Amino acid sequence: MGEDRLELLGDFPFKRLGALLEGLDPPADRAPILMQIGEPQAAVPTSVMRDIAASADLFGRYPAPAGAADHRRAIADWLGWRYGLGGGAVDPERQVLVTNGSREALFQAALAAAARKRARLPDGARPAVLLPNPLYHVYLGGAVMADCELVPVPARETSGFTPDFASVPAEILDRTALCYVCTPGNPTGTVARPEALEAMIRLARAHDFTLAVDECYSEIWVDAPPTGGLQAAAALDGGASDFSHVLTFNSLSKRSGAPGLRCGFVAGDAGLIADLARVRSYGGATVPGPLQAAAAALWREETHVEANRALYCALIDVAAEELSGLPGFRRPEAAFFLWLDVRETAGDGEAAAKRLWVEEGIKAMPGRYMARPAAPGAAATPGDPYVRIALVHDPQTVRDACRRIAAALSRGRRD
Repeated sequence: MGEDRLELLGDFPFKRLGALLEGLDPPADRAPILMQIGEPQAAVPTSVMRDIAASADLFGRYPAPAGAADHRRAIADWLGWRYGLGGGAVDPERQVLVTNGSREALFQAALAAAARKRARLPDGARPAVLLPNPLYHVYLGGAVMADCELVPVPARETSGFTPDFASVPAEILDRTALCYVCTPGNPTGTVARPEALEAMIRLARAHDFTLAVDECYSEIWVDAPPTGGLQAAAALDGGASDFSHVLTFNSLSKRSGAPGLRCGFVAGDAGLIADLARVRSYGGATVPGPLQAAAAALWREETHVEANRALYCALIDVAAEELSGLPGFRRPEAAFFLWLDVRETAGDGEAAAKRLWVEEGIKAMPGRYMARPAAPGAAATPGDPYVRIALVHDPQTVRDACRRIAAALSRGRRD
């Protein structure tokens, strides 16, 4: 009998969290603070509504499946500037695809990659997908629904939270259709070093699989802008590159604080872009023209991005001030998540999530819900000792929340 893919998919993490906290009430004397989801809370840039209104007539037309030409040009120009690739390095016609945010495209990339790989494998051989572990849950969904073997690769603190994909047996690598990597990382807040990205690209080319680099948090950094997948490919190829075997994914949700705009893109290897475009022509949602007009303007403007980044850096500073004395606290390199080790203070992430909610009204995501078992048949996951906390509110709310977190977990430590 085959696998029940819906059972393997399981419930989405937020539904699992709801079940965990069902019947548990937060304290009545303070307002709950929801930190389980990475949804930016700051105001959307003021230009967005103006640009949508100016292009409102485009609501009367079907959007081009690949995206508006001007929007794709804005993305290509931004990629060339942001990653030092130079003007014209990214072809907006062949190497850029506009998507409905990055989530849908990350899911569909597994469908396209699995179909491509399956046609090249011997009859009966099953494509595999390499997953960082812990992971953004959409990677799992794409791999499961593409009917691929799941290969979770641990990303532990001892390895800088960077998965060692080269440690996967050659037999599996030869069957691999796609490998997901997230940098800056969700949920770990770490950045893949240039040499690590280059090693992943070499591996993808040697075994003919797609490297899907999720760069959704690329513009939320503290000390230096993170290296990107296209940048690593160009460095590996001595400058100019066709970005062979590499796709990068990004959106305006985090960079510009506009999650509801649902404007993202995929860029990279033209052949892989064509495959994904074919899949999306059957089942992908196109982005309305007025939203694309607003998005193009945002990709061409950096002042609001700098202000957004400064806000998140300030929130990380607040968290460090309030939590640095707590066992298990680690300051993130980038993005806006705390990946808080609660072994010493609560035992595991599920216990911590319940304590934080009942005692202090803080909703946090257990790390277990963002991970897979460490080995086939195992119960434990690399995420078990952690909770993920999203720093997305205003500074005073984040300070209040961190003080509550410290209070609850400090009580747990004493107990």
